[in-house]
Amino acid sequence: MAKLLEGPAMGLFQKWGMRTPHHLVISDVGQLETLAAANAWMKECKMVVKAHEALGGRFKLGLVKLELDIEGVKKATKEILGRVVDGMKISQVIVAEMVEHEEEYYLAVKSTRDGAEILMAKFGGIEVEANWDKVVRTFITIGEKSTNKQLIDCAEKAGFSGPLAEKMAAFAHSLFDCYDNEDGQYVEINPLVLEKKSGELVALDAVTLLDGDARFRHPDWNFTFASEFGRAYTDAEKQIMEIDSRVKGSVKLIEIPGGEVALLPAGGGASVFYSDAVVNLGGTIANYSEYSGDPPGWAVQALTEKVCALQGIKHIIVGGAIANFTDVKVTFQGIIAGFHKAKSEGKLKGVKIWVRRGGPNEAIGLAAMRELESEGFDIEVFDRYTPLTDIVNMALGK
Repeated sequence: MAKLLEGPAMGLFQKWGMRTPHHLVISDVGQLETLAAANAWMKECKMVVKAHEALGGRFKLGLVKLELDIEGVKKATKEILGRVVDGMKISQVIVAEMVEHEEEYYLAVKSTRDGAEILMAKFGGIEVEANWDKVVRTFITIGEKSTNKQLIDCAEKAGFSGPLAEKMAAFAHSLFDCYDNEDGQYVEINPLVLEKKSGELVALDAVTLLDGDARFRHPDWNFTFASEFGRAYTDAEKQIMEIDSRVKGSVKLIEIPGGEVALLPAGGGASVFYSDAVVNLGGTIANYSEYSGDPPGWAVQALTEKVCALQGIKHIIVGGAIANFTDVKVTFQGIIAGFHKAKSEGKLKGVKIWVRRGGPNEAIGLAAMRELESEGFDIEVFDRYTPLTDIVNMALGK
């Protein structure tokens, strides 16, 4: 599950026919003069400026500024950009038109085991949490589509009537299409408002969670998902995410500053196992990473190079269980190439490498790993008959 920030989420809503406020995401206050000249709406309406980060409670933190003209937008942007909140440096703001309205509503689509729920309420904002039992739901079975009658019935049960019930049903239909076609897991609009001037429904804010592993099905996804770790993704993490989005199988990387043991495991299970084992024995991990599903050697090489570049590491554990179909020879060729590149760049000094693996072509792959010792690498190589726990014990001198 991967979270979209508000700007890209609004872009998806527009793609599927839902109206949102005019908005821009900026990272430099110096861009505002040029943007104001190119976007007439910035001169014609009051605006709101919000920190464009995965943070809750932005208003209470002073990261939302309302009723602004262009000079106010400049001032607010200067105040917000660069602020550090809970270890996260604010690097972007979203500038949006303020939509005049009187009432706020709630609309969401939520994935369930057997399909999806559409949720509606004739109230929004902070009232939703306090009145959760009054939110009305209707269920869509997997493979089916929402019907107009079903959605109008849901809207009327929620307290909407006449033309407004029809507008809510139409907006809900568009939101479900967005959810269904964009591999959504949870898509929420809070608040959804009725604009005074036009009488149209407008999505003012969004919480959007998509299946991040479905990126290969969506060549138009040109956005980066929000980090789940209370900080922006590093350049290395972004580069591996981009590679992961276009290869068979999977390569993953999350950096953990200050750790001494770098991990290059095969598969998510091995990643969690090695992480737990290192921490349990008093060690510190420098990253979470994995390669699985038989990714191409070049992708594994790119991941290896990023792992070798982690600061302050003393050990690298290359490990995994006995693979069913991941070719040990091919993936090890990628790892070995990554080791060669790192060594040529002056990395891996004082770093000991530990290898344990089994699976298709393991004998060839392990033999190639052992040859690295003759090239000056400090490396120990073990086959499937050495328990995974023994590798961690040896690496930590236990």
